[in-house]
Amino acid sequence: MCLSTHALVACYPRHVRRALDCVSLEVSHGTTLAIVGPSGAGKTTLLRVIAGLLRPSSGDVRMDGASIATLAPQERRAALVFQDDALFANMTVRENLRFALRRNGRTPDERVTELASALHVAERLGRRPRQLSGGERQRASIARALLSEPSVLLLDEPLAHLDPSLRRNVRDEIIGVRQRFAGPVLYVTHDHVDAMSVGDRLAVLIDGRLEDVGEPQRVYDAPRTIAVARFLGERPMNFFDDESALVGIRPEHVRLGAEGAFPGRVTRRETTGADVFIEVQTDRGKIVARAPATDGTRLGDLVTLDLPAQWLRRFNPETGAALA
Repeated sequence: MCLSTHALVACYPRHVRRALDCVSLEVSHGTTLAIVGPSGAGKTTLLRVIAGLLRPSSGDVRMDGASIATLAPQERRAALVFQDDALFANMTVRENLRFALRRNGRTPDERVTELASALHVAERLGRRPRQLSGGERQRASIARALLSEPSVLLLDEPLAHLDPSLRRNVRDEIIGVRQRFAGPVLYVTHDHVDAMSVGDRLAVLIDGRLEDVGEPQRVYDAPRTIAVARFLGERPMNFFDDESALVGIRPEHVRLGAEGAFPGRVTRRETTGADVFIEVQTDRGKIVARAPATDGTRLGDLVTLDLPAQWLRRFNPETGAALA
């Protein structure tokens, strides 16, 4: 599946701007592309363009080599699962799932039972959506989407309203969907942990522009722009000036130790459970190091930092692009 959206102009209360600007993506069958970015980046807009609910001002959407840009949503065979489940409130889970199959002229019972069991909602088939937990409703929504036999599966922040324990469970179920769906999956989220867990490839969308796309660990370790480096991660990449470049290093790669070349004073500690983020004021500015929670460094301590060369990333301070 290919998407090339040169522009999608959106009208807002007081201004007009490009909601998507020169976004070009290709997603292969059997691949999950996780699209991550902050609120307002254009992630949901991108899915709605693919689904046919919005039409770009220019560009094309192609599936298996053929343009589908002029097709109506019901002709595209793109199943879109929203943040809030779109189950019919007056139907049971079984009836909701059967509804998807009826549209394809299929005999429902066997396929419904099989997929409901795979997504762990088989025991809830007789209940209505209001009787389900948030995670169960999302799993039922995904099952219904798959039963419509789509060519592409679009997931729009399906974990956004779930608590942390449910997020992990449903995330595992989404990863398991790959065993039952061979087409491309586009998974939208603002959470980089979800994105890196689910995606075979990662695309970072910021202010309507595609900033980076590639293998998730590469995008995280060696981002192609400053914007990506600052967005991805539990804490953003540290930056400091070095001659004509802006140099970055992630907190987990900064080492506290007597042999460090950068002296400084601890100005803040933030414990997250297993880890602690230690902010150090140096002559290069503030640098944050990630250390085990057992680290005994205290506020006001004088420390030295080691910044291993293999983890340093250089960027053009004017364009924001990564340098070789």
